[in-house]
Amino acid sequence: MSDQRITPVPAHETPYYAVVFTSVRTEEDDDGYRHAAERLGELVKDIPGFLGEDSARTPGGLAISVAYFRDLAGIDRWRRDARHRAAKEYGREHWYERYSIHVARVEHSHGHARS
Repeated sequence: MSDQRITPVPAHETPYYAVVFTSVRTEEDDDGYRHAAERLGELVKDIPGFLGEDSARTPGGLAISVAYFRDLAGIDRWRRDARHRAAKEYGREHWYERYSIHVARVEHSHGHARS
């Protein structure tokens, strides 16, 4: 277990975009899924305009990841990335019962941190 604190992605200057990925996983190849998710999490950081990502999973199995991008061009670059596309294809066949993706423009953003 890491002593690193979990913190949400900070507020950014608006407008920017949020890609909301909600999913329900299969029980197949959990280690492979974690490895792929970690690798993709590192790769997306190289996409120009990527601002960060928040993720959570409920005890019932619903997972939500929100990736933030400065513009639609960054989202499109990530969507077209060959490694990302390969992982998505594999995921549809093996890791996901179902998922949905929503892309939204963020018009307002603020945050709070206890001192």
